[in-house]
Amino acid sequence: MALRPTVLLALAAASLFSQKSFEVATIKPNAENDHRVMFRILPGGGFSATGANLRMLITQAYNVKDFQVTGGPGWLATDRFDVNAKAEATTERASPETFRPMLQSLLAERFLLKFHKETKEMPVYALLAGKGPHKMKAAETPAGGAPQQRGMMRIGRGQATLQGVNMAGLVQLLSQQLGRPVIDKTGIEGAFDVELRWTPEPGQGGGPFGGAPPPPEAIAQSDNSGPSIFTAIQEQLGLKLDSTKGPVEIMIIDSATKPTEN
Repeated sequence: MALRPTVLLALAAASLFSQKSFEVATIKPNAENDHRVMFRILPGGGFSATGANLRMLITQAYNVKDFQVTGGPGWLATDRFDVNAKAEATTERASPETFRPMLQSLLAERFLLKFHKETKEMPVYALLAGKGPHKMKAAETPAGGAPQQRGMMRIGRGQATLQGVNMAGLVQLLSQQLGRPVIDKTGIEGAFDVELRWTPEPGQGGGPFGGAPPPPEAIAQSDNSGPSIFTAIQEQLGLKLDSTKGPVEIMIIDSATKPTEN
């Protein structure tokens, strides 16, 4: 029985990203001092980071939030690097799930990163349904198909536009913005189009990649006339956040070394 083209493409992509390491990678100290931080997943499984410290790279490689990383040398969160890494040539674009093992290998090889994990009881937020029906708009269904469960996110300081996202995507956004784990206890299923606007507090909101605070001038210029994110969730989504405690997995950095230039 012949395999369909879509199956062949999936098998080819799986074979590519099973390599677990980049083919070529360069890491250099960041020469700028403009607070600019950028992460990109490039066509062909490539990855680049500009102005990122090792702490930020760890959050990307292991899909954890900044508050889940502790320990390590003092330069972990201060020294900034530019990273450019390439996988074997292909036209496929990697997803975060496929490039993360390669980034993990890069951190182990070039930064000699060593860590262990522990589970600790920490403050978390529970996302709950409100007293009445929620106010989220059901995602539009494309002709002949179901709404996508993992949709698009456009996130800025104090604003987020989510298209076709489920509750897992929403709690991921809220966790990034609040710097604390958010647990979905709404019982709500399906995909939604969500518009959320709020006034961030100083230090709140790390963008879609987390861990990268905005520059001081952005905080100073922010509009303080809008609602807090807690009020916005209630008024705009019909949901609410309750502070509680729960088990959180923590990465404890045992050691790391600054990489030499290539």
